Amino acid sequence: MSARLAPSSISELVEAVRSTSRLIPVGANTKPRLSNVDATRLSIGGLRGITEYEPSEFTFTALAGTPVAEIADALRQRNQYLPFDPMCMEAGATLGGTVASGLSGPGRFRFGGLRDFILGVRFVDGTGRLLRMGGKVVKNAAGFDLPKFFVGSLGRFGVLAEITFKVFPQRVANRTLKLQVDGAEAAASIAIQAASSRWEPDAIDYLPDGKNVCVRLAGPAEALDTLSREILSRWKGDALSKSDADKTWSDLREFRWAFAEGPLIKVAVTPSSWPSFDRSVCAFDATRMHVSAGGNVAYVSLTDRAVFARFDEELRKLGIAGLTLRGDVPLWCGTRTPTKITAGVKQALDPQNRFPSLED
Repeated sequence: MSARLAPSSISELVEAVRSTSRLIPVGANTKPRLSNVDATRLSIGGLRGITEYEPSEFTFTALAGTPVAEIADALRQRNQYLPFDPMCMEAGATLGGTVASGLSGPGRFRFGGLRDFILGVRFVDGTGRLLRMGGKVVKNAAGFDLPKFFVGSLGRFGVLAEITFKVFPQRVANRTLKLQVDGAEAAASIAIQAASSRWEPDAIDYLPDGKNVCVRLAGPAEALDTLSREILSRWKGDALSKSDADKTWSDLREFRWAFAEGPLIKVAVTPSSWPSFDRSVCAFDATRMHVSAGGNVAYVSLTDRAVFARFDEELRKLGIAGLTLRGDVPLWCGTRTPTKITAGVKQALDPQNRFPSLED
């Protein structure tokens, strides 16, 4: 796995794929376990830059190796943004790596995840073909929406070269309320009630300290005053200053709360199931967990490989699966059921198995 290719153009990317029997695309390596397989590493870092940006159409197209932070800066200048809160942006995550990992941040709760914003892709498949699927406009032709299959594909279907996204106007104002809770049961109750309220929260996240839920509101400042008073009259808490709120959300998106060493795992949960999942996780010593998107995803940080084995066993008992983002442990844990449609897409795009399987 020490061999490395680094194309600097799409034509070089095509040639690199055609001339290599087994390879795995790599972005900024911010989620290293996803690409930790026995294959030649193909860096997309040389494919960088926004190739097309139409602010009036709320769309942009960029090469896959473009840092998401660079894209966010360009959007900010036109008062636009990516509402799903890209993860690991400050760590250097690339656009292609973000799509391949399928990670969405706290903003997924209100606006949908990364999958809901991708419009089109240009990629090199396992036979070395340079293909374009999807489009560059929000209103696109009907049909099989294949670009969405690249979200969470882990680089196993092909190498992304260029990606088109839709974006949103920047929030007028936002405010974060930090609500005190006595454990996951109370946190889940707040998440469920807030999700069905008239407040339309921008994000609802259960912090790794296990003692607080952060609710982010967005809209006109006057409306936020009214909503904040209403929420704080129901639950005990405080409104965070802008600097404290920015730091809180940044720390969550960048996984600064997690152990520097040891496995970091993404687990799909639901607001109703997360309390029981929390009880299972808390049974392990020194385990940390952040529940995001209103209780629909949990990120679990373990201390070491030995704890991972026990965690895997617990997930199997609960009948759920986890994806390892970093750590020297298996890619998957718990109970995972591969789908026939995913296998079909893999066969169609990579019949020669030039890329590793989703099981590696």
